[in-house]
Amino acid sequence: MNAMRFVVVLFLGMAIGLYFLPHHAGFAAGDPAAEGSSLPGNGIGGAYLETANFDEQLASLLLEMDAAGARERPRLLLFETHRVQRGDVIGNLARSYGLNEDTILSVNNIRNSRLLQIGQVLRIPNQDGIMSTVDVSDTLETIAERYGSDAEAIRIANQLFSEAATPGTTLFIPGGRLSWMERQEINGDLFMWPVAGRITSGFGWRPDPFGSSRREFHNGIDIAARMGTPIRASMAGRVSVAGWDNVMGNFVIITHARGYRTLYAHMSRIRVRQGAYVGAGQHIGDVGSTGRSTGPHLHFSVFRHGTLVNPRTVLR
Repeated sequence: MNAMRFVVVLFLGMAIGLYFLPHHAGFAAGDPAAEGSSLPGNGIGGAYLETANFDEQLASLLLEMDAAGARERPRLLLFETHRVQRGDVIGNLARSYGLNEDTILSVNNIRNSRLLQIGQVLRIPNQDGIMSTVDVSDTLETIAERYGSDAEAIRIANQLFSEAATPGTTLFIPGGRLSWMERQEINGDLFMWPVAGRITSGFGWRPDPFGSSRREFHNGIDIAARMGTPIRASMAGRVSVAGWDNVMGNFVIITHARGYRTLYAHMSRIRVRQGAYVGAGQHIGDVGSTGRSTGPHLHFSVFRHGTLVNPRTVLR
């Protein structure tokens, strides 16, 4: 950058010199008006008034160059650490370090931003970006295009010595951002509540609600509501099952993006058909007490790639 400053100043100096030269060629060509006379009282003459703000213009130009260099100059990836303290949240941490939230979430592989632990040590990079695992068909160019980054910036940040990208390795992508769905998922804002009501049974182990001495694992949450209250799709998707089960009663399963499925059980009435596409918030059924149930409520479960997820961690 210092070398660039020198070049700019030298160039501007030459340009100004070339501008001045025609106005004062008489000093070199024996102009009678110049010979044996002194300069005008102001020393230079009116033509020079156009450059009176030269210092301001030069300072402004150099500031623009510094800003452009900070934005565009590829940098080696460096880290510092932050130990989570009481009251820390991702948004405030990002602002305090001059980064966006995606960067801290991705670099630290945070899958649920609500579960930060006091004393947890976070890595804080010196630039914005996200982590990405290289696929078999990937090159630095295709990765850069996918995330709106630059192949050279990726190479320098990760200290790569060639343009090759080894499948299975994890790279830092300068300037990369998470998708909207990834961000919503991590922040626990991916699903809307399917019905308004009171949670009467949470996710996990619980005593048998039908009075036996055994405990059972509850694979969702129960939300008590008035009989007939509308049940709404928690996220957009396609109805994969709509039918009857002796335990779940009338139930609906919706398949969503990113490997998610949601289950809605004990309905008094189903209002969608198998194969139908539903939008988030669409009326899919009514609260009931069908199947194995103690009263009007909705049983709501969430699965990700076939694995149960605690609904409370993804409901906004």
